[in-house]
Amino acid sequence: MNLTVGQIAEILNGEVTGDPNTLITNISSLEDAQPDSVSFLANPKYEQHLYRTRAAAVLVSDTFIPKHALNTSLIRVNDPYLSFTVLQAEYQRLSILKKTGIESPAHMGAGVTYSDGFYLGAFAYIGDHVTIGKNVKIYPQVHIGDHCKIGDHTIIYPGAKIYERTVIGAYCNIQAGAVIGSHGFGFAPRPDGSFQNIPQMGSVKLGDHVDIGANTTIDCATLGTTYIEDGVKIDNLVQIAHNVEIGKDTVIAAQTGISGSAKVGKQVMIGGQVGTVGHIHIADHTKVGARSGVTKSTKSDQILFGVPAMDRQGYLKSYAIYKKLPEVMVRIQELEQKILNLTPNSPK
Repeated sequence: MNLTVGQIAEILNGEVTGDPNTLITNISSLEDAQPDSVSFLANPKYEQHLYRTRAAAVLVSDTFIPKHALNTSLIRVNDPYLSFTVLQAEYQRLSILKKTGIESPAHMGAGVTYSDGFYLGAFAYIGDHVTIGKNVKIYPQVHIGDHCKIGDHTIIYPGAKIYERTVIGAYCNIQAGAVIGSHGFGFAPRPDGSFQNIPQMGSVKLGDHVDIGANTTIDCATLGTTYIEDGVKIDNLVQIAHNVEIGKDTVIAAQTGISGSAKVGKQVMIGGQVGTVGHIHIADHTKVGARSGVTKSTKSDQILFGVPAMDRQGYLKSYAIYKKLPEVMVRIQELEQKILNLTPNSPK
C-alpha cells in the first residue's frame, strides 16, 4: 500500500484531523503500529493505546473527542471497525493485483479466454472453453473443468477444484482445497438392498462477492443448479448438498451441513456444526445456533437452538428444566417413598 492519509479518508468517506499528506504503507494494531502505519480505534476500552501509538493515522468515530494530546492524525468515519475492514480489503486487493502472468508448467485448454490482469500459477489446469474475466487470480494446483465461467476480480487459492460447467461471479474468493461442483450424494435403492448411482448432471452457480472457505464442498445439482446467491459467506469445512439454494448475504459457519434440495433464505445466520434435513425452507433472517439440527421449515426472523431445533425462548425454558432433572429425580423418589410408604430397602 502506498496511499496518503487523505487518499485513505477519500476511500472511506472520512474526514482528516491532522496531516493529509502523510504516506501510509502498512496496516497495524494500535500497539504494534509503526510511523508508516494506519490503525483504528473502535472499542473505547482500548483508547489508552491511542495516546501512545506510533501510527501515522488512526480511524476513529466521527463523534470521538480525545481526552489527551495526540501524536497522530485522525481519520473520522461513521464506523471505525467496518471502515478498517474495508481498508484491509483494499490493501489485500492492491497486493494481489501485483500478481500477473502465466507460470510454467500450467495447462490451458482449447478455447480458453482471459482478460487483463490475469494470473495463473504453476501446475494449474484449465479445461476447454473456459471464460475468465478481468484481474482473475488462479493460484498453483487449481483445477478448473471444461465450460466454466469465472467473473472479474475473483481469486481462486491453491488446490481448489472447480468441476465442469460451474459459474463463479465477480469478486469471489475460493479458498484453498475447496471443491465446487462435485457429484452429490444420490443413490436409488434396489430390491436386493444395493444402491444404483444416480448421475448428477446439473451444475453450480455462485453469485458476486461470494466467499467459500477452505475445504468446503458444494455439490452440483442432480438436475438444474445448486445456487449460491450474491454476498454469501461460507466458512471452512462446510458441506452444501445437491440442488441447495442459499439466499443473498447469508453466512454459514464451519462444519455445517445443508442437505439436498434445502432452500436457505437471505440474510440467514447459521452457526457451526449445524445440520439440516433435506427439502426444507429456512426463511429469511433466521438465526440458527451452533450444533442445532433443523428438521422442519422455519418462519422468518426466528432464532433457533437445539436438536431438533426450536424457537430460542422455548429452548431456554426446556433447558432450564433439563438442568434440574437430577434434583427433580431425587424429589420424585422421596415423594414415591412417602406415598407408597416405602423405605430404601423395601421391595416395590
